[in-house]
Amino acid sequence: MNTLRINGDRLWTSLMDLARIGATDKGGVKRLALTDLDRQGRDLVVQWGREAGLAVTVDRIGNVFMRREGTNPALAPVVTGSHVDTQPTGGKFDGNYGVLAGLEVVRTLNQHGIRTEAPIEVAFWTNEEGSRFVPVMMGSGVFCGAFSLETAYAARDVDGKSVGEELERIGYRGDEVPGDHPIGAYFEAHIEQGPVLEDADKVIGVVPAVMGLSWYDCTVNGMEAHAGPTPMHLRRDALQMATRIMQEVVAIADRYPPYGRGTVGMVQVFPNSRNVIPGQVKFSIDLRNVSDDLLNTMHDEITAYVNRVRADSGLAIELERVSYYPPCPFHPDCVDAVRTATELLGYPAMDVVSGAGHDAIYVARLAPAGMIFVPCKDGISHNEIEDARPDHLEAGCNVLLHAMLARAGAIMAHAD
Repeated sequence: MNTLRINGDRLWTSLMDLARIGATDKGGVKRLALTDLDRQGRDLVVQWGREAGLAVTVDRIGNVFMRREGTNPALAPVVTGSHVDTQPTGGKFDGNYGVLAGLEVVRTLNQHGIRTEAPIEVAFWTNEEGSRFVPVMMGSGVFCGAFSLETAYAARDVDGKSVGEELERIGYRGDEVPGDHPIGAYFEAHIEQGPVLEDADKVIGVVPAVMGLSWYDCTVNGMEAHAGPTPMHLRRDALQMATRIMQEVVAIADRYPPYGRGTVGMVQVFPNSRNVIPGQVKFSIDLRNVSDDLLNTMHDEITAYVNRVRADSGLAIELERVSYYPPCPFHPDCVDAVRTATELLGYPAMDVVSGAGHDAIYVARLAPAGMIFVPCKDGISHNEIEDARPDHLEAGCNVLLHAMLARAGAIMAHAD
């Protein structure tokens, strides 16, 4: 059993075939959730699943589960998957790799006549990207009860079309109640979407956790005035005070390595005129770290710093936390299964805490979960030039295969 390997060429061919649906001129994919192209992508994956002998179930938010029976149907399935929707300028691998790696695991088990005690399932979740409809990770979020099915159905795109209507239109508004589908353990294979593995020359990232995040809106109110006649000491310059806070965002992240992150990604300056002192600045703050304690400390520090700047400057400064996602540690048994499989296969590996959100975060609320990362070129994702090496994708799928077998219990094997 230790010598069992997936077919890397078959996995690559499937990825390239799926990438043709919504292909862009720059080599990427645009397949937004619940569009006709999403339906075509879903239909192709479901077709492949049925050809592999899998039974298909769809729930009311459009999550799809493709089941390979085990010898003990009383056991909850060992599930793997991800998503097939993409960003507007997405790549071939984000999400799609996790789904098709799961399908390749099934094809490999079929090819070698291997049975498992627990059932094996391949899932793909609705609207992970959140590009067309919010919230992000919608299907897995409804599945775990993070928000209601009614809230998801009511979400609308820029053209006013709702999730409920579009699910019905493309034929993926199923009958099963989200969350009723049992999961014994969940694994998700994914490109890293960052540069750490490539920089360290490692093939596999063992993912012990996903960072939590706090998002804030900050508004600094000063007084706009003429840039020439107004002396420096008499100015109420909102931008100068805002930049002090922005620098502190970075400083806070630097104080809590290795997983501290601090980003100001959006800035609006009023009146945004070359020769007018800014009277108001609105900007975003994104803080991340791997534990609640660290993230709460970072929250306390940015709050205290804003209070000091407000007192020192006399300007009206507002800081509002607008979103919070707690850190997600993955289950030690699933992390160990990934680590053991990686060691068995002899791949260079390291632990990588994910800085991005994945469906595994929500699934982990209901069942033991873990993730497997493989490198992507230059750490680039959510981009049409997103790329990954076939041998790295094959390696990650081999790790997935052996991690799932360890949980599902391989009980019989014979070569063709």
